[in-house]
Amino acid sequence: MSTAVSTRLDPEIFRLPVDRIREGYYSDAYFVYTKELLEAENRHPRVLMQVFQKHESLLGGIDEAIAILKTCSGRHAPDGSWVSGWESLEVRALHEGDRIAPRETVLTIEGDYSLFAHLETVYLGVLARRSLIMRNVREVVEAAHGKPIFYFPARHDHWLVQTGDGWSAHVAGAIGVSTDAQASWWGGRGIGTVPHGLIAAYDGDSAIAAKAFAERYHHEMNITVLVDFDNDSVRTALQVAEALGSKLWGVRLDTSETLVDKALWDQMGGYKPTGVNPRLVEEVRTALNEAGHPDVRIVVSGGFTAARIREFEAAGVPVDAYGVGSSLIRGENDFTADVVMVQGRPCAKVGRGFSPNPRLVRVE
Repeated sequence: MSTAVSTRLDPEIFRLPVDRIREGYYSDAYFVYTKELLEAENRHPRVLMQVFQKHESLLGGIDEAIAILKTCSGRHAPDGSWVSGWESLEVRALHEGDRIAPRETVLTIEGDYSLFAHLETVYLGVLARRSLIMRNVREVVEAAHGKPIFYFPARHDHWLVQTGDGWSAHVAGAIGVSTDAQASWWGGRGIGTVPHGLIAAYDGDSAIAAKAFAERYHHEMNITVLVDFDNDSVRTALQVAEALGSKLWGVRLDTSETLVDKALWDQMGGYKPTGVNPRLVEEVRTALNEAGHPDVRIVVSGGFTAARIREFEAAGVPVDAYGVGSSLIRGENDFTADVVMVQGRPCAKVGRGFSPNPRLVRVE
């Protein structure tokens, strides 16, 4: 499955705190000192910086990293004004969503080291975060065999990461994200379901809450309703389907991992009955079909990972879409940058020699 995005995002979209990045506010202090010393000593070595990571992965954050170099490389003039360094650099890079191999070079920066030494922390951090999200989302997308994946980890992390993470999830194949911020870089909107809080606000009546929600919003979105408020998903799903009719797109099962849904109380034994399990999904699907609602989709959420999705798919569980949250922001996908050439000659830490990559494209 190809995901690469050949058209690079405009630096303006990232809303970078340019002044603070230029000053080294977000950088490891030793890189700031390095820049200051090189400038003070009037030492301007032309170097080749090489960036890589160590996993089979997807490349995320490369356009943001390039934007950082475009807007924040350079130096202060004697009068305090900023002199851009971008035109003096030669940058080559892969694209957003490219599949990358362990230790494959994804970015090279060639030019006066003093112009960009202070930026290493920032662009490496961007690549690490966005590639992690991309790799994790791609794993669940592939596990689901084409069924929609809804990206729902916003509540599990700091709000400031939403914009870029949402973009990475989108490039990796997620069908929907839950906040407008996550969808902003491609001009989309956040999607969601009728939540438990709204149901509580309607005195715990899922059908009445869902009907009110659908009347107002069904022209704007696919109406999906959480049906586990009373821990009786079959009964609630049927009530909601009857109340909404054609306005209902799907029901979402989100039963707590510590609870057994009422639909399973008289048939426990031989399988793990807690949470959203295959038997519960089958019960809801059968009930909806028999009641004349075969077009109502079933979305499952609550602790889903790529491994758990693979288990559901292998068992043929009648799920139409998966909502995945915190597992998509866990793990690591760290990047490393090394100076490997100085003044056109090899000069690198032992074990980190120049590794040219013909896939790299010159960035204008």
